[in-house]
Amino acid sequence: MSPEQQRQRSSLRVNRVFLKSFIGVLRLLQILLGAVLWATIAANKYEGSVHFVLFVSVFFWLLTLALYVLTLLDKQDMVPLLGGDRWLLSNTVHDLLAAVLYFAALGIMIYKTRKNSFCNLEQYRHHCLYKAYLSATVFSGLCAATYLLSGIYCSYRKCRGKQTLVAT
Repeated sequence: MSPEQQRQRSSLRVNRVFLKSFIGVLRLLQILLGAVLWATIAANKYEGSVHFVLFVSVFFWLLTLALYVLTLLDKQDMVPLLGGDRWLLSNTVHDLLAAVLYFAALGIMIYKTRKNSFCNLEQYRHHCLYKAYLSATVFSGLCAATYLLSGIYCSYRKCRGKQTLVAT
């Protein structure tokens, strides 16, 4: 390995083009919405199929955070099998899979919200999960939409023959 390659590997530089790009802003939004979703669920009592929603939100929050940091620091070439020329395809698959699972989570949260809608009365004095489930439903839908949007964006770039997430 040449000294120039060693210097590039060891240096940490922020990819400002990615930071200001559409996909960079979308990734930040996905991280923020995913964190709010799993915090909303985890802060309340949950049971049954809501465990799946929590799993999806935490799993994709962590993966999206890793993708964001790797791309922000321009270290995607160091990822074995998925990096380099395959980075755009890896991001596309990640985003579309996340969109599908978030839509499934959205369906679960809609069902749970409707099931708990009976306690949405001022006179109801027992612990009620309706508002928490309604919030989680909204954030599940927003997460699904952002992942679908980024999946379409990455697919478009891939179909146009691009190899990177952002124009350099």
